[in-house]
This record gives sequence, structure tokens and C-alpha cells, in this order.
Amino acid sequence: MKLNLSQVRDITTGAVRIEEIDNEFHFYRFTKCQEKLYLDRSNDKKNDFYAKTFSISGVQMRFRTNSQTLFLNVDTVKGSSRRYFSFEVFVNGKRIDTLKNFSESELSENYTNLEFSLGNFSKTFCLGEDEKEVCIYFPWSVKAILKEIGIDDGSFIKPVKPRKKILCFGDSITQGYDVLYPSNKYATKLANILDAEEYNKAIGGEVFFPELAKTREDFEPDYITVAYGTNDWNKCTKEELAHNCKAFLYNLSNNYPNAKIFVITPIWRKDMNESRPCGDFKDLGALIQKQAV
Repeated sequence: MKLNLSQVRDITTGAVRIEEIDNEFHFYRFTKCQEKLYLDRSNDKKNDFYAKTFSISGVQMRFRTNSQTLFLNVDTVKGSSRRYFSFEVFVNGKRIDTLKNFSESELSENYTNLEFSLGNFSKTFCLGEDEKEVCIYFPWSVKAILKEIGIDDGSFIKPVKPRKKILCFGDSITQGYDVLYPSNKYATKLANILDAEEYNKAIGGEVFFPELAKTREDFEPDYITVAYGTNDWNKCTKEELAHNCKAFLYNLSNNYPNAKIFVITPIWRKDMNESRPCGDFKDLGALIQKQAV
């Protein structure tokens, strides 16, 4: 049984919208307004932030079913500077299989810049007998168009939704770099602990971007995490960092006065002992904390 748009929307979490185009499903984690911000910014600064908005970090499907099989057919397109991806299928909290474009036995220690093929991939998963809860973790690294998702004819499907919502802002680590499996992203692990739906707004290489925090979602998050700073330290002066950080947090607080907002400060980068106009890296955490009070 091929699932339709209504069923796909019912079981999907972490997407702000889902569109059916030519009988295929497209998932978006940024609003159209946010995409426009990054399009304008990419044109101005010649970066690939706009392309990264179309990666599907944080998107999942959660449902109960008695189907014994699950079929996925996807097209994958570049959505980050990494070319490896995996869809993970969990049954009752345990990963049973993946749809991916790499083999772990062939990975070098420094696998992050290896080239892997993108394009069309499909697989049938064996879910086992009886009723069970299924979770599909979508990849953080690529744009993935779902051509088809199917379960056994005559089986039922019922959405499973987390109780709360978490909005995650940040740079590469929050987007998911460099995990092989999306369930291992810290943002996803945190969301699961909190029983919260993860809405991931992270962009690899990003800095505090106050205009992004001015935009508003059409839902009220229970929690918000903000994890910038390492790229700011590498690109900005101390004054620019302080101004952008304070403005970002001010805009967030205005939009979501009832949300619990947590600021995560950087702890390491490989060039942290080098000199930057922003000052010493070891002082970065204190600088950000000062703007957050």
C-alpha cells in the first residue's frame, strides 16, 4: 500500500511543510521566509547556505503499524559539503536496518571528504510480525525526495507524535556534521530524551544571524537551543560577535517569551590556539554568556 500525502504528513515530524510535486514528496525544515533570507545572503556572500536549507536534518517519520515490511524509494541531492547519507529504520527503539550510500568496511579514518554517489536509492525493510512502533530517521546531509513509501496491503498506520517541540539553532555540529547516522546527532539525542519533536534550523558554517531569529514559526516551541560562536570567532571581531549574539537572543525572546532558551557555547576547534581579531578562543564562552543574561 503506497502512502498518500495526507498519511505522509500525519506521520512526519520536524518538517515545517511537505509538498507533493509530480507524485513525489518534498520535505522542508525552513519556512519560505527563512529560505528567502538565505537565498539573499548566499547571493551577497557567495556561500552555499541556501543549498543547505534543503537538507532534511531533524525530519523523521514515526508511526505504529502491523505491517511486516516497509518500502522506501528516494532521490538524493547534495544538501551539505558531505556526500554520505543514511536513512535509519528503528523498530520499538532498536535500529534494524539502513538505506545508505556507503559501506563502513570501506571507510577511511578521515571519511568526511570522501565522494559517494547520490541519486536514486530504494530498499524493502523487514519490520517483523505483530504491532510495533517504527521510526525513520532522515539524513542530515542531503536533500532527499521521497518517491514512494509503502507498507503491506491491509495493514494499518497510526501517527506517533512527541509531547513537546524543540527548536534547534546552530552551525555544523547542530546540523549533524559528521555523524554517519542521523540518530547520533546531539540535537536528535536531546530531542528524544525530552520527548520533543526536533525542528532543526542549523546550517554548517553559520554565525549568529539576527534576521533568522526575527522570523517566526507557526508553532510554539517548548525548548530552544542556540549553538553558534565557533564560526563567529573565526570570522568576526569581538564587537560584531557580541552585537549579533545579543540581537539574535533578543529576537528569539521576543518571538517565544514562554520557551525555555538554552545557549550552548563552543568548547573546541582544531585551530583554537591560533590568534583571531575576536580574541582568544578560551574567552569565547564567557563573551557569549555575557550577552545571554
